[in-house]
Amino acid sequence: MMRHHGERQFTGLHMLAALVTFFGVIIAVNLVMASFATRSWTGLVVKNSYVASQTFNDTVAAMREQDELGWQGKLSLDDGIIAYRLEDRSGAVIGAQSIDITFKRPSYEGADHTVALTRRDDGVFAAPHRLDDGIWVVEVMAAAGSRTGWHQSFRVTVAGGRIVR
Repeated sequence: MMRHHGERQFTGLHMLAALVTFFGVIIAVNLVMASFATRSWTGLVVKNSYVASQTFNDTVAAMREQDELGWQGKLSLDDGIIAYRLEDRSGAVIGAQSIDITFKRPSYEGADHTVALTRRDDGVFAAPHRLDDGIWVVEVMAAAGSRTGWHQSFRVTVAGGRIVR
C-alpha cells in the first residue's frame, strides 16, 4: 500500500516566527551599535560652546602672542622615554618651569592621559612613558614665556614604540 505524504503548509505560526526573528535581529544589532556609540567618543570638542565663544578673542590674542615668540617644540619618543625640547628662534633651549603633555586618541576619550615631564640637566624635559601604537593628538602645556604659557597641539603616529609622524 502506498502512503501519500501531505504537503507542508506555511501557517500563521511560521509567519509569526519569521517576523519575530527578523525584527529580533534588527533590534539586537541596534542595541549593540548604541552600546558601542555610548562607550566611545562623544563627539564634543567643548562642553559648552557658548562659554567657549566668550573667550575666543582672548584665545586668538594668546595664540598671536605665542607665534610672535618664534618658539618651536620638538617631541621625541625613544626606548620608552618621552622627551620635549622647547627652543627659541636661534635653537637655544627655553628654560620652562614645567611641561605637561596630554595624549588623546582622536576618536576615543577612554585612552586620554597626561604625563608630567621633568627637566634634565640639558634643559630638555623628559619622562619614562610608553605609548600604544596608533594615532595620537598631543597637547603640550608649558609654564614659560607669555602670560598664558606655551601651548602646542599636533598629531603623531606611533609605530613600534617610536614616533613616525
